[in-house]
Amino acid sequence: MPLIETEEAARRLARAIASDVSLYNEEKIVRGLENDSLFEELADEIEEGRALYKSRVSPDLYHRNFYDRALVDILIRSKGHVKSKIW
Repeated sequence: MPLIETEEAARRLARAIASDVSLYNEEKIVRGLENDSLFEELADEIEEGRALYKSRVSPDLYHRNFYDRALVDILIRSKGHVKSKIW
């Protein structure tokens, strides 16, 4: 499979991976936000997604942080209703 070479496709892939992490780990996300330990709770899942993302996009696009931005948008921003001491 050829590497993704466009920003739009790289962003789409990053959001799809982050969405999957969110979909299958709702309890961990809520617990992590409540206890300010989100990235510790999801360390394995985030790194697995990062490895997949890195394997699918060109090195130039990988270093643009699309995956990290997608994690923030999907795992954190969408959970603003969760009571947390971080906000």
